[in-house]
Amino acid sequence: MDEGGVGEREYRRRRRPPLAYLVVPGVLVVNAFIQTSRFYGDPGGDGSGRWGPPVFAVLLVLAVTRVALEQFRAHTRVTAAGITAQGPVRARTWAWSEIYDIRVEQAPRGSGQGAPQWLTYLYDYRGRRFLLWQLNDWQLDDPYAEVAELCLAAAPLRSLTWEPRPDAEERIRRGAVRRRAWLWGAYGTIGSAFLMLVVGFGLIVTGRSDHPFLLIVCVPVAVGVVLGALLQWYWSVRPPRSLTPQP
Repeated sequence: MDEGGVGEREYRRRRRPPLAYLVVPGVLVVNAFIQTSRFYGDPGGDGSGRWGPPVFAVLLVLAVTRVALEQFRAHTRVTAAGITAQGPVRARTWAWSEIYDIRVEQAPRGSGQGAPQWLTYLYDYRGRRFLLWQLNDWQLDDPYAEVAELCLAAAPLRSLTWEPRPDAEERIRRGAVRRRAWLWGAYGTIGSAFLMLVVGFGLIVTGRSDHPFLLIVCVPVAVGVVLGALLQWYWSVRPPRSLTPQP
C-alpha cells in the first residue's frame, strides 16, 4: 500500500463489450455505404456524387479503429502521485493537488442498455471534465463505491479537501450546459440528415438532384450548429432544472 493509503490501481477492460455495441454502428455505416454506392455510384452519371462511398468507407475504418483502441488500449491508472487516463490515442496525468473532484455521472442519452450507463469523470479546478476510462458500471459492479473509496484514500495526498468551490462549480455548470446543448445539436444533425437523405433520394428519382453534397451534408451540419448555439444561449440564461444546484 502506497503513502496515504492509495494503493496502485489500474482499471482495464474486464468484460467484453456487448455485441450490439460493436455490431450496430458497423451495420449502420455499412448500410449507408451500400446505399450511397447504389444511388451515387452510377458510372454513367456526372460523378458529382462519387464522394459518398469513399467518405463512408473512411468513417467505417475510423469507427472500427476507435472501438478497438478503446477496448484494448484505454485504461485508468491510479497511484500515490496522481491519476493517469490513457485514452485510445493520448494519455493525460494529473497530480492529486490538480484534481478538484471525481464524479460518477449518467451517460448521455442514446448510449442504450447495452453500453455503460454510468461513467466516471475527473474535474480539474478550471471546471474541465475528463473521462476516466474503464471506470464504469460495465467494468465494475459498483462504480460509486469504488470512487468513494478512491477519494477517501486519496484525501491525505491533496493540499485541499474535497470541498465545493463556487468558481469551479460555476465552470462545471457552464460546461454541462454546453455539452447538453451540442448533444441536442448532434441529434438535430442526425435527424435532419435522415430527412435530407430521403429528400435527396426523391430528387434523384425525379432527376432534379444537382447538389447532393449540399443537401445531405451541408444542410444537416448547419441545422446542428444553429440548434446547438441557440440551446446553449437559452440554457445559459435559463438552465434546465437538472443542471440547477438544488438547495
